[in-house]
Amino acid sequence: MIKININEIAKLAGVSRATVSRYLNDGYVSEEKRQIIAKVIEETGYTPSAQARVLRTKKTKLIGVIIPKIDSQAVSREVLGINETLSKSGYQIILADTFNDEHKELEYLKIFQNNQVDGIILIATVFTNQHKKLLKKLNIPVVIVGQYLKGYSCIYNDDYNAAKDITKVLIGKDRKKTGYIGVNPNDEAAGKARYQGYIDALKENSIEADEELMKIAKFSLDDGYLKAKELIEKNPDIDSLFCATDNIAIGAMQYLKECGKKIPEDISIVGFGHTNISKLVDPKLTTVHFHYKTSGIEAANIIVNMIENQDKIIRDVKMGYEIIAQESTN
Repeated sequence: MIKININEIAKLAGVSRATVSRYLNDGYVSEEKRQIIAKVIEETGYTPSAQARVLRTKKTKLIGVIIPKIDSQAVSREVLGINETLSKSGYQIILADTFNDEHKELEYLKIFQNNQVDGIILIATVFTNQHKKLLKKLNIPVVIVGQYLKGYSCIYNDDYNAAKDITKVLIGKDRKKTGYIGVNPNDEAAGKARYQGYIDALKENSIEADEELMKIAKFSLDDGYLKAKELIEKNPDIDSLFCATDNIAIGAMQYLKECGKKIPEDISIVGFGHTNISKLVDPKLTTVHFHYKTSGIEAANIIVNMIENQDKIIRDVKMGYEIIAQESTN
């Protein structure tokens, strides 16, 4: 049996080995020869060796994508945009789920650096000094999604202004005692920027921010329920509640209903993310819509350009947002 290799393909197609190589690596080949080579490959069932391709092109066509939590709707939408776009350019992704563990982010950065991926897309949570040191050592392209870090191409949301605008919707005309359930303040986007937007909106409306009315939660329904319970038990007259994510807000809504609070009559509430469940709960949740899939598409386009065109330009893209005013606010 003849072992089919690139030399045999060239012989059967009546072209040079170099022509077949250019065809396999998307180089220029006339349309006539391209069709002949394609037909021979189809008839013989020839599959180019991935290892050989790496040796020829120095590319694996693999992109490492580090994510904080696969079951997050925001993350899944970002990954969808990344995967669809990279697939069109012939790339595949390797997903690494860190379960919101910053130490695992560091581990996966090291793993991808040492295991021949062409680039890394990091959907980041926090940036410690260790993160910054490790990122500087990487010799492959990196694009950051969801956070801004100076010196790197980043796709991120306008969390500050979104938080400020939705807080104004939350308090309306007559809300004076506003509670806050946020996330880790070391998270520059969902933690720090959303908190600051909330605080500044209160100040502009002559409402004093009260630390006694603030709680930090995990990104979960259960923690939203628990933190709302802690707040309301100590401060039953809270009339509005800012939640840093939809999951937290919906968990909080469950507790509010159980303790007899009417939404929005007794207490208004908002979240972030415009998740599917925010449209299904009763009352429907007022929330912020971010363009997560588009963020993934932008990140994928940037990293492909960095890899294939050796583009060294730093690009930071701040995405827009939309306030989805629904039934949970006046």
